[in-house]
This record gives sequence, structure tokens and C-alpha cells, in this order.
Amino acid sequence: MNRRSLFLPLALVVGYAFLYAPIVTLIVYSFNKSKLVTVWAGFSTQWYAALLQNDQILQAAWISLRIAAFNATVAVALGTIAGFVLARFRRFRGRTLFTGMITAPLVMPEVITGLSLLLLFVAMEALFGWPSGRGFTTILIAHITFSMAYVAVIVQARLSDMDTSIEEAALDLGAKPAKIFFVVTLPIIAPALIAGWLLSFTMSLDDLVIASFVAGPGSSTLPMVIFSKVRLGVSPEINALATILVAIVAVGTIIAGVVMARQRRLRERDLQMAAADR
Repeated sequence: MNRRSLFLPLALVVGYAFLYAPIVTLIVYSFNKSKLVTVWAGFSTQWYAALLQNDQILQAAWISLRIAAFNATVAVALGTIAGFVLARFRRFRGRTLFTGMITAPLVMPEVITGLSLLLLFVAMEALFGWPSGRGFTTILIAHITFSMAYVAVIVQARLSDMDTSIEEAALDLGAKPAKIFFVVTLPIIAPALIAGWLLSFTMSLDDLVIASFVAGPGSSTLPMVIFSKVRLGVSPEINALATILVAIVAVGTIIAGVVMARQRRLRERDLQMAAADR
């Protein structure tokens, strides 16, 4: 019995150590004074200063952040509509085709997605003259294509588990369907929207394969620049950049968790007040 009780904590410790030990090592060596990333020569922040003077990395980071932010916002808007349709309209003509088109990017290999989008953009440029070359716009469209599918699945799952009695009560009180959606439904599924936005932002920020197909000159994203540099050897600047990205993701996750927990407490309080009024 004791062996069984010790196995689970030990397995968790080993598993988390296997996942996070490389990240911790990377963060520690980002403060290494030596150019050799495997030799500790003392504490220093010189590589962070050198990173801020690297125009190539800064430009790629700015492009990636803009693409990720626009992609997450548009993906949440379109994915919410798609998830709402899948969750609330059980039967309509073409539902099977619509479901397949929404879920296809989830199971499609990234190489196939990137190649198909590249061929699409080339054909559209030949027929309509747009987009003129590959760059920011084509990367953004490509990222929205697969990010929207993840948001749709998250929103559909949340709406499927949602209690519709509140919406039915609003209908009985004479509220319009549009007002019910924005006033009642959206606040309830807000945690799912935040989760979808963060997921879309993160996936866009770390995408390499699809962006490599649809990017053009002067539009290299941060993962593309990092990959090109790592092929020549890992430098301390890359460690510093990775540490900054880890810090940004950690702060964003903490903020999202606090917001979602606050909304959950407010929703529970409202439900308790509604139950007390009855």
C-alpha cells in the first residue's frame, strides 16, 4: 500500500522534472557570462543587452507579436460563431460538411496545410492579383485558418455544457436573441473565449512550419529567425530571448487564471443570489 501511495508522487516529480528541467536550465544559462552555452563563467545580463541591439530579432519579434494578436482576435470572433452554430443548430443542411471543414485543420499535418495554402495564394495572385506576394497578410490568414478550428471546438464544448434555462428565462422576459447572446451567453462563456484567445496567440507565436511556407522576404517570424540561428549553433542571445518568451507566457497565463477565477466567483455569487431570491 505504501509503495502504491509513493509511486504516483514520484511519477509526477519525474515527469515534471523531465518537462521543466530543460526550461530551467535554459533560463539559468541565459545569465551566463560566457559565450559557450554549456560552460558557466559567472552571472551576467550582457546577453539581454545584446539582444535588445539585434535588429533582426527585434523586427521578427514585432512581426510575430502583431500576427499573433490579430490572429487570436479574429480567430476568437470566427471560432465563436462556428462553435455557436455547431452547438445550437443540431440539424441543418450541410452540417456534416461544415463540421468537417471546421475540424479539418485539427487533424491535417502542418506540412499539408502550409503547402495547400501556398498553392491557394499563388493561384489567387494569378487570378485576382491579391495577395501580391507572400508576407504579413498571408501568414495572418494561414494562422487564422488553423487557430479558428481550436477556438470553435472550445466554444462548442462550453456551450454544450451550458445551462440554457437562463437564456430561456431571458426569452420569456421579451429579450431579443441578439441581446441574449451579448448580455447573457457571452459573459457565461467568457472563460472559454479567453482560453481560446490565449491558445490562438500561443500557437501563432510558436508556429514555424506553416509560416515557412507562406512567408516572404522581409516577413520572417520569430520562430523562423530562431530556427535559422540555431542551425548554426545555440547562442546565449537565443537563451535570453527564450527566457523572455517564457516570462511573457507565464505572466499571461497567471493573468488569465486570475481573471477566470474572478469571473467564476462572480458567477457563483450571482447564482446564489438568484437561488436566495426564489
